[in-house]
Amino acid sequence: MTVALPQLILIRHGETAWSRVGGKHTGTTDLALTQQGEESARRLLPYFADTPFARVLTSPMQRARQTCALAGLDTQAQVSSDLSEWDYGEYEGRSTTDIHRDAPGWSVFRDGCPGGESPAQVSDRADRIVAEVLALEGNIALFSHGQFSCALAARWIGLAVIEGQHLALDPASVSVLGPKPGHPFVPVITRWNIQVPQSDPFTEKARHVGL
Repeated sequence: MTVALPQLILIRHGETAWSRVGGKHTGTTDLALTQQGEESARRLLPYFADTPFARVLTSPMQRARQTCALAGLDTQAQVSSDLSEWDYGEYEGRSTTDIHRDAPGWSVFRDGCPGGESPAQVSDRADRIVAEVLALEGNIALFSHGQFSCALAARWIGLAVIEGQHLALDPASVSVLGPKPGHPFVPVITRWNIQVPQSDPFTEKARHVGL
């Protein structure tokens, strides 16, 4: 590799009704953002206003596309089905607590979902995203979902998808995957799960994530 790694700005979509109440697993159900979700996504607009992006990719689900639009990046965005959330199959719409009544100790990152995706299938999707962005330079914005983004971060640093279980993302959060400072070919998680509060001075926050 002769070109430094790109910097991936990974954005989880804003709040939906299912993420607000009970943490229901939301994969293929195409929910819109709540009002709170829209407000938190809109706060990203000045955060990205002066950041040049070589590419903007978004999940096809409307919660991700809405977040991308409210952040002001929809005119550049390309839809990538590989950024979709984990397909939860029979567990769609159920919380982890509820699932554990039938499958004690279940973990999506280890066990996958009956009628949905396995960890290997999600790993393949994440690897396709990584391969795509490695052909690019500069900043890449990725609008995606909570558990897939954790799997993607694990694969970015060369770990198995199961290690994504040690990561968590809040709605409308921003994370940065990129090269290690001083080591342009070493992939690292530079920043993780940054929230942009309403009162935050955005230019200062941007400096904290290296944008």
